[in-house]
Amino acid sequence: MHDRHRALGKSPRSGQSGRRKPLTAILWAMVIGGGGWLALGGSGNLISLGALAMTPATDSLSAAFSICGDSSRMNCVVDGDTLWFRGEKIRIADIDTPELSPPRCQAERMRGEAAKTRLMTLLNAGKFSLVAGRRDEDRFGRKLRVITRAGHSLGDTLIDEGLARRWDGARHGWCG
Repeated sequence: MHDRHRALGKSPRSGQSGRRKPLTAILWAMVIGGGGWLALGGSGNLISLGALAMTPATDSLSAAFSICGDSSRMNCVVDGDTLWFRGEKIRIADIDTPELSPPRCQAERMRGEAAKTRLMTLLNAGKFSLVAGRRDEDRFGRKLRVITRAGHSLGDTLIDEGLARRWDGARHGWCG
């Protein structure tokens, strides 16, 4: 009897497959099947946004950010909605800011520079968390994340200050 179960790939006691599914496959099934938002918590683990809302803020990420130049791309701000953090390029998923490369008009350039500087200031103001959405990356390979501090989106701060718009899936002009 035991040999028959082994031949079928089942354990003799439970009738279930003797192989264990890799943890990553189970986690991906939960992410894809659940369709929910995930957060990178203080210990580096992904947790659901619903669970995050029920727990105290665990902001644990920080760095000294600068404006990106031609040198190292470790912890720097590209523009109002794009940054490098720990060597990884991140697109802030919940906002759209004026373009800087290239701006379409002088007003867009000025507002884009202000958004870039303000984002750097916000990132340098204390610890934060990165929240992942339904898609891990955009078509340019940037990680899509919402940046939060104490459960509040830093993107919302930029929106409140007139330096960003809520991302609705399409680019809208900043000129006139």
